[in-house]
Amino acid sequence: MLDVSRIQAISIDLDDTLWPIWPTIERAERALHDWMAVHAPMAAALFASPGALREIRDHMAHSRPELKHDLSALRRESIRLALYRAGENPLLAEAAFEVFFAERQRVTLFDDALPALEFLAARYPMVSLSNGNADVGRVGLGGFFRASISARAFGVGKPDPRIFHAAAGAVDTLPDHVLHIGDDATLDGLGGLNAGMQVAWVNRADALWPHELEPHVTVATLTELVELLR
Repeated sequence: MLDVSRIQAISIDLDDTLWPIWPTIERAERALHDWMAVHAPMAAALFASPGALREIRDHMAHSRPELKHDLSALRRESIRLALYRAGENPLLAEAAFEVFFAERQRVTLFDDALPALEFLAARYPMVSLSNGNADVGRVGLGGFFRASISARAFGVGKPDPRIFHAAAGAVDTLPDHVLHIGDDATLDGLGGLNAGMQVAWVNRADALWPHELEPHVTVATLTELVELLR
């Protein structure tokens, strides 16, 4: 059971907790393709092939394992490889990636996200904790957070306990005084539990919890969580 009296700080996931990620990624990929169709049409054709794109991503995953926690670098270097293979200028990769990245920051919040952030940030110091490459400042939510920790910057991603401990340290408290909020049962849920935090699982899709350890509370929306914390 959730012990509200223990909570001194909040860490919260971003993608699929505050906004749906796949519509955002699909829109960003369309923007990237449209830009490349003008500036690097041969590479755009290569990216339009699912098989070729899958091979490029597999190649990058195997040849650059040090980038596995840096989704921005993986995307940028995949673009660079596609440009090279298509006989286009690899130096276009930086500009092409920025087109993708700018669109990736244009998110559409879940209806419950902004009211929940306003409630939580007024009561607790908050840290964003993400394996993705959203930038809370560019998204427009930076004012809610005392700190933002990403797998890209930290070098280790969820569910590794170290990144959760870093989140607790960023707000000068211990993990058992932090409530972690997230949608992924393994990355957020089990990761937070193993790090010694209380966990609120945001289960918007009515999924089954897959682990032996249970979250302290399961909610279908952030509004439900806010009501529990009032």
